[in-house]
Amino acid sequence: MATPVQATKYNELGGRVDVWMLCAIVALIGLGIVMVASSSMSYAVMTGQGAFYYFNRHLIFLAIGLAMAAVALRTEIKQIEKYGYIFLLLCFLALLSVWIPGLGKSVNGARRWVHLGPLGFQAVEAVKLMFIVWLSSYLVRYRDQIPVSLKALLKPIGLACILVALLLIQPDFGSSALLLAITLCMVWLGGANQKHIIGPAILIGIAMGFIAWLEPYRVKRLTTFLDPWADQFDSGFQLVQAFIAIGRGGLTGVGLGGSVLKLDYLPEAHTDFIFSVFAEEFGFIGICVLVALFGILTWRAFRTGLGCLELNRPFAAYCAFGLGLWISIQATVSVGVNLGVLPTKGLTLPLISSGGSSLMMTCAAMGLLLRISYELDRARRQRGERTESTRVDASGFTHVPPARMSAAQQAARLGNRSRIEPTAGAPV
Repeated sequence: MATPVQATKYNELGGRVDVWMLCAIVALIGLGIVMVASSSMSYAVMTGQGAFYYFNRHLIFLAIGLAMAAVALRTEIKQIEKYGYIFLLLCFLALLSVWIPGLGKSVNGARRWVHLGPLGFQAVEAVKLMFIVWLSSYLVRYRDQIPVSLKALLKPIGLACILVALLLIQPDFGSSALLLAITLCMVWLGGANQKHIIGPAILIGIAMGFIAWLEPYRVKRLTTFLDPWADQFDSGFQLVQAFIAIGRGGLTGVGLGGSVLKLDYLPEAHTDFIFSVFAEEFGFIGICVLVALFGILTWRAFRTGLGCLELNRPFAAYCAFGLGLWISIQATVSVGVNLGVLPTKGLTLPLISSGGSSLMMTCAAMGLLLRISYELDRARRQRGERTESTRVDASGFTHVPPARMSAAQQAARLGNRSRIEPTAGAPV
């Protein structure tokens, strides 16, 4: 006997993640694994830690990050939205925890690390994600006031400035500038009046410039960036070596594993300057592929955000915008530093560079972004079902329209009169 056509309930309709977005993320993660192995082995051997030390460490943090991404992928966005203020509180607690004796630790003169057992965690990486979530919830709650009220606009900017002050004490100038850039872009996307944004943006720019001028090492970075060849064996050494690595790559590169500059010539070859090693080994064509992957990821993030706005899902939309801004700005700065068009900032290349906390939180952010794309697709399918149905009963059930049924389903619908199924119209 043919199986009758069953009714479909709206909340049982599933969704699909954005395939383009997923492919870009998987490709970047794969390139990151390959490049960390290639760029870190010689350094690990020279430091006496074993050839696969940084590679194995990268895989461990990647596994943790993918687990966090899986949790985010299975969590309803509306559940995340409920805890906006908790995420903001956690931002402050995370940045203050680095000063707790026995918990916080100073590395290379910067107190940015929190030790959780054998693992070290950089607190600011979690702050980036949690602040984006809180700011998205704030933009939803005050979306009617932000376009007209300067006070509503200054609150998130003021809180971002307080977080930046805590970051500058550590110090972490690069993450501070990144957080401020994300905040200003998100409030603008949230509908803030451009006239209201220009004033705070100018003041923030002047303040950050003055703060940079107060520290001699930051001034030295700026002068080195302007002319690295003036002191190519001291302050300009790292940038000059990056130039040489990128130049050696040519059009097609020297081949995977063939980099010479990673052999104790280029400092931070597996972290901040991994792009230079990538350029040396894969050349200009490889650079174009890498930039295209980040471009696809950013494009799909913003397309997802626009789609959420169309379906009146503002929180999900602002989260997608914020995550897209985070990845695109950080990737742009990292590549710009390696190319010598921006001063050294100490920011990793997302999903590519070796880095525990950065990799984990970026994976978690990608899990959240994929969840947003899943819920967007599910909402579109639900709206499509409602559009094609003539009526919905009180329990929320609807039938698949006859035009969309297969021949077997239509035969079953017309031939099996002994069993009456819920219908979208009058009884059959």
